[in-house]
Amino acid sequence: MENIAKDSNTKNTKKDIPDLDVLFELADLFKVFGDSTRLRIMYIISDTEMSVLSIAESLNMEQSTISHQLRVLRQNKLVKVRREGKQIYYTLDDDHVKRIIEMGLDHVLE
Repeated sequence: MENIAKDSNTKNTKKDIPDLDVLFELADLFKVFGDSTRLRIMYIISDTEMSVLSIAESLNMEQSTISHQLRVLRQNKLVKVRREGKQIYYTLDDDHVKRIIEMGLDHVLE
């Protein structure tokens, strides 16, 4: 019986591990989530789109700080923009990003 358990556990070995390049991308993604300012920004725009000014006011932070962090989030495809005239609005790129935040929060609150 013990050998069977070992065999079933070894099923999830090397063949199931993603390619090394993919794992590096995943690590980089988690590095972006590793900044509390970026998390605060993503959390606040998770249900609505907001301008840099609105985000800065809501978080009581400087616009330049928010703009810098939004640039990082855009480069990592975590937020998207919508332009309306001169105004730019930010929101999460898709539901995957929101789910990552929610799952992380659930885990921390357990």
